[in-house]
Amino acid sequence: MADDVLTIADRTFSSRLIMGTGGAPSLEVLENALRISGTELTTVAMRRINPAARGSVLEVLQRCGIAVLPNTAGCFTAGDAVLTARLSREALGTNWVKLEVIADERTLLPDPIELLDAAETLVDDGFVVLPYTNDDPVLARKLEDVGCAAVMPLGSPIGSGLGIRNPHNFQLIVERANVPVILDAGAGTASDAALAMELGCAAVMLATAVTRAQEPALMADAMRRAVEAGRLAYRAGRIPRRFHAEASSPMEGRATFDPEAPAF
Repeated sequence: MADDVLTIADRTFSSRLIMGTGGAPSLEVLENALRISGTELTTVAMRRINPAARGSVLEVLQRCGIAVLPNTAGCFTAGDAVLTARLSREALGTNWVKLEVIADERTLLPDPIELLDAAETLVDDGFVVLPYTNDDPVLARKLEDVGCAAVMPLGSPIGSGLGIRNPHNFQLIVERANVPVILDAGAGTASDAALAMELGCAAVMLATAVTRAQEPALMADAMRRAVEAGRLAYRAGRIPRRFHAEASSPMEGRATFDPEAPAF
């Protein structure tokens, strides 16, 4: 699908799978999964990395030629998130940020008020902002209105593997969006990624589903294929759902048996 690239802000990607790095049992397992996934963009939590350290996640990404997308995981306020984003820009030399402002540790759901506040501040500060958000069509539109380069609604809570709990909301978000809509959080297996793409998402962001799978590399391969298949299905256009059967062949020209004049 060389002619069907993912465009976010001023950059294009041939892969529509964005990987995270959290939860991998080792850097070796992580690197293998990243390579097989085909991802070109990977998130890292600024609170977990030391850019100067040897043997770090950043070294893995550099070796694989994968762009880094720092995130603000663990931030509970707009102020913390803005500060973390600015520190990541200084440390990593990128103005891209996956913005996370969570409401509490139990659900890890986004705090919509703090999120919108932080997004507006970071956009004004020259950041390319990709916010992790609720599957709320109104909030998604407001994030786009303040200048976010994409919106990343959750399918279900982080790490839950429950898939997309509200496909209808995803459709509503996709219908109104003028920026890429990226599934973020909730994918548990390949069919979840395929569904997101079939609903019209531009990409899928996931980590736990791969890094904590029994065979991370195998699941990374499955996710890559699922994203590609879902995208193809979306572009092809699914048939309408019907409550009753509809024959695929016309009724005309059927053979009928006449017991008074058998053909054979």
